[in-house]
Amino acid sequence: MALQRAVSGERIVLQRGDDDIAHFTSVALVKTERMELIRLVVPKERPVPEHRVEGEVTIQCLEGELVVDAHGRATVLKPNEMVYLAGGEPHTIRANKDAVGLMTIIMGPVRTGGPTNDPRGSAS
Repeated sequence: MALQRAVSGERIVLQRGDDDIAHFTSVALVKTERMELIRLVVPKERPVPEHRVEGEVTIQCLEGELVVDAHGRATVLKPNEMVYLAGGEPHTIRANKDAVGLMTIIMGPVRTGGPTNDPRGSAS
């Protein structure tokens, strides 16, 4: 059965279900041509392997404690904290405590040199 995604104007529940951590149930809540919204469930013992996303990304911690490894450093996120990653930036997502997060991916041309304070993305 295909997953039902939210439509414009529909309320989206972000709170995890009782068995989400055990089953690692990350879900694409909304997907359009220009944006994807994903509820991430990251158990402490199951990190998301290093990958890169073509679009710009924000990762917000909703519950627990997430760690985003990118730009050669680990950024710890507690509830109500978030991080921005420029498109194409390799990253890993893991949890110090079982965690739930909200990832937003903005599709489109890869933009480098965003507000990362990282000279690798600046124009030469």
